Amino acid sequence: MPGKVKDAILRGRKTVETVVEEGRKTVETVVETGRKKVEDVVEGGLNTVETVVGAGLNTVETVVVKGRRTVESAVILGRRTVEHALLGRRTMQAAILHGREDVRIEQVPVPKAAQGELVVQVGAALTCGTDLKVFRRGYHARMIVPPALFGHEQAGTVVEAGEGVTAFAPGDRVVALNSAPCGQCYYCSRGQENLCDDLLFNNGAYAEFIRIPERIVARNTLRVPDHVPLEHAALTEPLACAVHGFEDSRPREGDIVAVIGGGPLGLMILHVAALAGYETIALVKRDGQAEAARQLGAAHVVQSPTIRKAIQDARALTPNGRGVDIAIEAVGLPETWQEAVELVRKGGTVNFFGGPAANTHVNLDTNRLHYSDITLRATFHHTPEICRKALELIASGRFQAGAFITGHANLYELNRVFENLMNRNTEIKTAIVPSVQQVDKPAN
Repeated sequence: MPGKVKDAILRGRKTVETVVEEGRKTVETVVETGRKKVEDVVEGGLNTVETVVGAGLNTVETVVVKGRRTVESAVILGRRTVEHALLGRRTMQAAILHGREDVRIEQVPVPKAAQGELVVQVGAALTCGTDLKVFRRGYHARMIVPPALFGHEQAGTVVEAGEGVTAFAPGDRVVALNSAPCGQCYYCSRGQENLCDDLLFNNGAYAEFIRIPERIVARNTLRVPDHVPLEHAALTEPLACAVHGFEDSRPREGDIVAVIGGGPLGLMILHVAALAGYETIALVKRDGQAEAARQLGAAHVVQSPTIRKAIQDARALTPNGRGVDIAIEAVGLPETWQEAVELVRKGGTVNFFGGPAANTHVNLDTNRLHYSDITLRATFHHTPEICRKALELIASGRFQAGAFITGHANLYELNRVFENLMNRNTEIKTAIVPSVQQVDKPAN
């Protein structure tokens, strides 16, 4: 019996050891299998992650490359679009001044850009008092001698840049001023570029395209901000004249400024003075001028059919009827020059801003001039620095550019527009838009 029990115990021990051993092997197999599965999962996961990352990088690189190609294509397409404006064009429509009240819309060669020059597709050209005077008289002593391309206030899009031009390229929106000083003469050296001995003028705004001479490209062509409509940018030239006239009158804080004349430049000077914080008096004739003057900041509006009565009424608006501190004449007639002297106080300043016809003479009370210590000034044209001030003022939004452009017409309607202006209609400035499809659309 003991022997059987011992055998049973031995067999039990072996059975247990076998079970334990087999259990260990099973556990080790499970663990090893588990490890392999985990490693397979990790390895597979890493491969999957690397595949995803690799695919992502490839996708990003593809997008970047495609994006670059898209941008490059857009740039090239833009250049081609601009260049297309000139392709196949040998002639264009342009206004030619032949003499007194004789402007003809003719077919002329499309200009080509020589070294340093630009060709600009005109987006908008504006009528102005100077052009109206030239239309009436048939010439301008300093600016234009017929037969000649006509018009000088414009803004547009560059379609061709000549060799050596680096500041501008096709597609750029620009306002090219109508003149540029030499920068070398006695007057230029004294900061009086408007009196330059070799002041270069450029005409031809009333056309589909205009050539900008090298000197104007270098000294007086400005890039138009994207938010500024081209027809507003075209106001840069007359506004520069107005800013010059106001600053040249040397106003001091607290001055009362009177502007005689309700034409485009008279209203611009008035608006500039009001924006600068001065009390202003507008002397005008017509209802439309009076309404515009109020809109543009006139503190007082004197409307009278005669200049003598207007002067009396304006003086009455000043303390003790002493007269204004500054009177700016913006009509250009002998009688208004003479009466302007009667408008200012003792020690006041008269600016003869309006330019009469050649060989015009006026009679002034020399006794009043001398014993009242009156300063007489006259302002002509503009300078590159003032032109930049003018465009900055337009771009700031403070200047009511839209109030000055009261009509639109096609190039072929130019004669009708000038005839209406001669008949004293209510328009301030008319934007003349060429009939060709514009390369650039003004921003809203």
